[in-house]
Amino acid sequence: MNLTYVLVVSTPVYGRQTSLTAYRFANALVKTEHTLTRVFFYQDGVTNASSLTVPANDEFALVTAWQTLSKKHGVELETCVAAALRRGQVSNEEAKQYQLSSSNMASGFMQTGLGGLSESLLTADRIVQF
Repeated sequence: MNLTYVLVVSTPVYGRQTSLTAYRFANALVKTEHTLTRVFFYQDGVTNASSLTVPANDEFALVTAWQTLSKKHGVELETCVAAALRRGQVSNEEAKQYQLSSSNMASGFMQTGLGGLSESLLTADRIVQF
């Protein structure tokens, strides 16, 4: 039976193992008969979308890994706009709206409201939170 999954990541890109575990779960999931439609980054999870993240040479480049997963498997990468703005994570649209000098959202990520997550709750067979 083919199930549709949505992941919710609420932990920072680095400092904890949880975001990497979510990525590994997502990567394993796309190799099955199941479908991963989107990953929703919430609370501190929005830091997974920062274009300014530079891991040490011996660390896994998690932001790049999320981008590759999205491109290769058509997985939507969404961040909660309210949580992102509170944490200084700004898309091009918000930078213009708030007259900021630049944005720092990595390509492949988009900002959305909790309505996007609500829609996922109604349409996905499984929601897994990390």
